[in-house]
Amino acid sequence: MRQIALILIAGGALVTGARAENEPQNPLPAAAWQSCTTVPDATARLACFDRWATQQSARPAATTAAEVTPAVAPVVPMRDAPTTSPDTAPITAPAPAPTVTAASPDCRSGPQSTLSRYWELEAGSDCGRFNIRGYKPISLSVIGSDSVNTAPSSPTAGHTASYQPYLQGEMRIQLSVRTKLASGFLTHGDPVKRDSLWFGYSQQSYWQLFNEQLSRPFRNTDHEPELMYIVPTDADLPGGWKLRYSGLSLNHQSNGQTLPLSRSWNRVIAMAGAEKDDRYTLTGRLWYRLPETADSDDNPGISDYVGRAEVTGLWNVNKRHTLGVTLRHSLMAAGNGSVRLDWLRAIGEPSRSSLTGGLRFHVQLFSGYGDSLLDYNRQRTVLSIGLSLVDW
Repeated sequence: MRQIALILIAGGALVTGARAENEPQNPLPAAAWQSCTTVPDATARLACFDRWATQQSARPAATTAAEVTPAVAPVVPMRDAPTTSPDTAPITAPAPAPTVTAASPDCRSGPQSTLSRYWELEAGSDCGRFNIRGYKPISLSVIGSDSVNTAPSSPTAGHTASYQPYLQGEMRIQLSVRTKLASGFLTHGDPVKRDSLWFGYSQQSYWQLFNEQLSRPFRNTDHEPELMYIVPTDADLPGGWKLRYSGLSLNHQSNGQTLPLSRSWNRVIAMAGAEKDDRYTLTGRLWYRLPETADSDDNPGISDYVGRAEVTGLWNVNKRHTLGVTLRHSLMAAGNGSVRLDWLRAIGEPSRSSLTGGLRFHVQLFSGYGDSLLDYNRQRTVLSIGLSLVDW
């Protein structure tokens, strides 16, 4: 009887195997051998392993790791239930891709205008308080001039320095930053407009880098702290121009030196800015010097030399090139003041989609009075070439 039973089992296995080869099978995933181990019937389990091995040999060589090890739920047969084929084993669906949230526009590169982004005049261009932002260009330049002040002097007694063999060629370093202290004084109920209070600091140094005879000194350094209040002032002007802001500033400028080189003055400055599209910008400043006594005035008549008003025009020719001109005039003494011409070229890709910015190659030509406080009463022409960092 035992031999007959063995013969019947072997025959059944052969019939089942033949039927498995002839019948179409659903393809098994690469890790289906794990589900084959749960099949209780030995013959069906063997057939399951055979199918899996056949499929593996037929799979292409370039198989990704995700295809080799898919997540497969094992088949757990129920007691007293018909045997379940591993072909029907459920396969866990892949997890959905994570949702990517688009980043909000940067407050410095939104759709607002150039001056709105610069002074943060609108809610969309408001970058918050106590952030460090650029003010005037941060620059490093090599300069050459038609003259140099080897013995600076002022009409005030005790303000004439002794001769120093300064060179006409030198380096100029300018640092300038600002931060917003507060906002919403007059526009707290407006959903769009933002007025603001700013503190700025600028520093300009002339460095006799090439003067080995004098041990390469800093010839002069001007310090300029400033407190500025800016108000959005939207108004249409002729020719498609728009007035964007107006403001008031308290400005102190000094070179921080002792007599006989000490120079300083204090001003109240009214300012305004207009623009046309994103290509043309026009800003103006009109100031009044706070009076000092004759014996404490380091630089009498400075307003007649340096000026009482300033107008700056900028033209963004394209995203790489910017041209600028700045005019100063005393409004009283004819022939004084100054003119400054600037050309800036962006290095690399511009940092703003609609505003030139970042590191720039900078060429500047200045002629007139007030290139520095020490030279407030000396006319000179200066050509500078270097690098400037703007709009950062």
